[in-house]
Amino acid sequence: MAKSISKSSLLLIAAVVVIALWGVSTYNSLVSADESVTNAWSQVENVYQRRMDLIPNLVKTVQGAADFERNTLSDVIEARSKASSVQVDANNLTEENLAAFQQAQDGLSAALNRLMVVVERYPELKANQNFIELQSQLEGTENRITVERQKYNDVVKTYNAGVRKFPRNIVASLFNFDTKAYFKAAEGADKAPEVDFNF
Repeated sequence: MAKSISKSSLLLIAAVVVIALWGVSTYNSLVSADESVTNAWSQVENVYQRRMDLIPNLVKTVQGAADFERNTLSDVIEARSKASSVQVDANNLTEENLAAFQQAQDGLSAALNRLMVVVERYPELKANQNFIELQSQLEGTENRITVERQKYNDVVKTYNAGVRKFPRNIVASLFNFDTKAYFKAAEGADKAPEVDFNF
């Protein structure tokens, strides 16, 4: 004769089932949030790559100006090389890795900004249709970079909150869901840039 299951046993089984279902649901939502971060990071890399792809054409166009400062072009080429050498895996978005990536990209931005300032002294270059189009594409790409970095930070905020809030943090720690790093403003971005037209 089968023994009947006691009421306390049924309650225990129900509690275990509820906790298991909650754990699975929490795990799945953390996986979805992690995938959102990976997708947002891919978009950031995509727009940075677009900028990298435009630079060789910009350099070739500028090299056409016979007396153009070679050091300025060398700086851009070197900064591009450094920026392309720093790769960050979406699964390892730590503050250190993201800071190294951002520093390399900021170095490239600074070199491009110096190039654009120097171009002001070359009327034939400023009138060159190829240069005008490349400059416009670079400006558009810089805007896209800003937008994608903001979207990335927004997704990371949601993900990090999910990883850190109780009781979800229990599931997050069990399955090694770590917080992700944010993009931060470049050092000195809070100060207005000094403009010097004396070359």
